[in-house]
Amino acid sequence: MTPVSTGRSSAVAIVVVVVLAALAPLLFTDFFLSVILTKSLWLGIAAASLIFLSAYGGMVSLAQVGLYGIAGMAYANLVAADGGLAIAWSPWLAVIGAIAIATLAGFAFGTIAARSEGIYFLMITLAFAVLVYYFFSQVTELSGFGGINNYERPGLVGNPGLNPEPLYYVTLGTSVLVFLGLRYVSRAPFGLALQGLRDEPARMRALGFDVTRHRTLAFTLAACVAGIAGVLSVWYNPSVSPGSINLEQTINILIIAVVGGLYRLEGAWVGALAYALLDNYSREWTPTIGNVLGPERFNTIIGVVFLLIVLVSPGGLVGLWEDGRARLRRRRHEEGGPPAAPAAASVN
Repeated sequence: MTPVSTGRSSAVAIVVVVVLAALAPLLFTDFFLSVILTKSLWLGIAAASLIFLSAYGGMVSLAQVGLYGIAGMAYANLVAADGGLAIAWSPWLAVIGAIAIATLAGFAFGTIAARSEGIYFLMITLAFAVLVYYFFSQVTELSGFGGINNYERPGLVGNPGLNPEPLYYVTLGTSVLVFLGLRYVSRAPFGLALQGLRDEPARMRALGFDVTRHRTLAFTLAACVAGIAGVLSVWYNPSVSPGSINLEQTINILIIAVVGGLYRLEGAWVGALAYALLDNYSREWTPTIGNVLGPERFNTIIGVVFLLIVLVSPGGLVGLWEDGRARLRRRRHEEGGPPAAPAAASVN
């Protein structure tokens, strides 16, 4: 199978998945639609911001949860809410403001972190995530440990607790736009230059590219995507607090990205779906075996699954799927046998 046909088959598979997702309200219960699918979609957007930086920029960032937390907190403070600032912007104006604030924060973080590489970049972005957590924990005017409750949502979203369909379709449409947008950027001149900086930064610098500026802009774009996830997360949850953007959630987003496939954008949503299914159903199905296992041992279960996937397929679930397709193609080719003799004779 040629690369062109492989790309077409991947595009067809993505279209099929989107169509099936659009029909999900007809196929699943409201509980599954909200707790599994909607949650998977906005978590996938957050993970996609991490995967974009990793796959195309060679930067594994742990600041994405902090950035979507900034957007979520900003939105909750800008609209009418209990526990936030005494401001009552319209929800859609607050969306723009929240994403803009997260993007500006990403630009500031990126300006600092883009000058480092490898483990140093990882630790700096982790420090940013911890900084955001403690900032909102200690500044009671913006949040405090109690968080913000009962904030206003746009009429288009409605009340997800009573009718999850509107928020599901908004989140699904946003996920498709984010995926297509990041795919376009990755194939545009900026994305191609970013991949060159990932592979050969010294050579690209010698060719006249500003490595730090490109990395900063990439980090800013990823922050904008994380901000979108942050707004969707506060629409999904009835309240927002520093506990929802703590270190555990930071690690969870990284796990989602690795489980799905750290180097493929679609892996963000695949990993998020796997995580949501494990998070919900493993607690129900896991038997209690002394102090080793039980419904409360979710972190142990996800850790074991994480290790198995990394050992079997470093490319995550998407990589495992692609390896299976490649083996199937090779088997079909072997069963087809060598080219026929007349064809070889005609070439001569």
